[in-house]
Amino acid sequence: MLDVKLINDLLRDGLLKEDQAEAIRANLQGQNRDVVSFLVEHGILNEDELVDYISQHYGFPRVDPLAMEPDEKLLNLLPVEFLRKNKVYPFERKGRVLKVAMANPLNLSVIDDIEFITGSEVQPYVAPPSAIQQAIDQFFETDLDIQELIDTLSAEFAETVEEAEAPETIDELAQTAEQAPVVRLVNSLILDAVRKGASDIHLEPQEKAFRVRYRIDGVLYEMMQPPLRLKEAITSRIKIMAKMDIAERRLPQDGRIRMRIRNRNIDLRVSTVPTVWGEKIVMRVLDKTNLTFDLAKLGFEEESLELVMDALRRPYGMILVTGPTGSGKTTTLYSSLNILNRPEVNILTVEDPVEYEFPGINQVQVKEEIGLDFARALRAFLRQDPDIIMVGEIRDFETAAIAVRAAITGHLVLSTLHTNDAPSTPARLIDMGVEPFLVASSLTLVIAQRLVRKVCPHCKVETTLHSEILEELDLTPEDVEDVTIYRGQGCFQCNNTGYKGRIGIYEVMAITPRIRDLILRKATPDEIRAAAIEEGMITLRESALYKLFDGITTPEEVIRVTKEV
Repeated sequence: MLDVKLINDLLRDGLLKEDQAEAIRANLQGQNRDVVSFLVEHGILNEDELVDYISQHYGFPRVDPLAMEPDEKLLNLLPVEFLRKNKVYPFERKGRVLKVAMANPLNLSVIDDIEFITGSEVQPYVAPPSAIQQAIDQFFETDLDIQELIDTLSAEFAETVEEAEAPETIDELAQTAEQAPVVRLVNSLILDAVRKGASDIHLEPQEKAFRVRYRIDGVLYEMMQPPLRLKEAITSRIKIMAKMDIAERRLPQDGRIRMRIRNRNIDLRVSTVPTVWGEKIVMRVLDKTNLTFDLAKLGFEEESLELVMDALRRPYGMILVTGPTGSGKTTTLYSSLNILNRPEVNILTVEDPVEYEFPGINQVQVKEEIGLDFARALRAFLRQDPDIIMVGEIRDFETAAIAVRAAITGHLVLSTLHTNDAPSTPARLIDMGVEPFLVASSLTLVIAQRLVRKVCPHCKVETTLHSEILEELDLTPEDVEDVTIYRGQGCFQCNNTGYKGRIGIYEVMAITPRIRDLILRKATPDEIRAAAIEEGMITLRESALYKLFDGITTPEEVIRVTKEV
């Protein structure tokens, strides 16, 4: 009956139309379906809008399960199938009262079932169905406890550290690596890293320790230290998965692992290097589903985005994306190609490595060992009737010269370059040996970028800026008078860091007639910067401050990322 009341109330308050209400009643007639989940799953109402309505209209407090430390005892009170089906999440118990986050706290039959199963009195709260589902998934995703597996393996491999360093035969290594506990431990470790949103997994043997670190939002965190005696077993297992030679421990090796995790395909790019204490392994997590290939969502300011879009609409010219390693340049390039990828254009890319595969785009992998480098691939591209060419990186004069020639002769060329900011880019090309008039003629746009960490939305609180911070940011108290600044307190959802996710900050310099003239005269980067700012260029620091004033990042993060630019 309460479901009918909810539909009638939504209809009365103008959130549903009469025909929608009739269709919902007809669809749910005789079905054991919850109306809230039905409304959200079919896109009839926005999830947040519906949760706010239930909270305000019926008086149920709103909670966020993702910001809570999961309570194992409470979550195991109910079968996981029951939690998933009914979108419920028990999070606190006081005496006989059990607090439960529910997608539909109006559903009395579900509340009765919970009370019957647990013997508790239910106090319902309302939460978004997707947040409940994600919190349940994160807790029940695996029943493997990494520390428990490590302890099990430690007991099985009970040698001393000195004995563990003794050489094993290849057959013994392979046999050890295929043992069930080792397989489960490595799988669990990768799954844990994916769950925590890590971009890289580092396994580092040292003299008296075997350290495992994850890079999360650009920062490395130590996660665990398995016993040193497990080093060879774990290393060998990963090398087998990556189709590497487990017998070769003296030379660096590269490999790739493909896994299906959380109903999506994950690629891991694996690299080993021999150190004095054994092989160090780094696994780069390539998760296409986690990336946003939408320029409008990457963090560009409106004016900067319009400059980028204008350059992408041109039939020829060169767009360069600059910044240090790990600053999101590849994502910006892929997002640009995503816009340009149409049936009527021929797009070719040369990359090292090809990180993500896109339908409709012809992607070439660099293979230095057989002489297929950027320059050779580019020369071949010019005989392939291209419209758009992407070069993973311009590293030398030959690559730069061919890219410039392609841009001048009617092709749109996109590439990356290592410079600190946009105004330094023309000088870098000239330093490589490209003539200034060719740089001025071919270059249409330069994007310099960095990534700043975002404040965790689940634990962010208001904060104030001290005078020292204001001074470092070159701000006055008046500049932040009407601005709310946030910081993260740290919670389960953000691994107690206060940050979750990253967003780009951008410096976009269009090559205007004035900038082109300065390039021809071999002007210094400082002169080009001054002219670009006069013409309206938003600097990296200004872009970061916009994110700060919008409550997206923190003052400390702005200083950390833009201190040197």
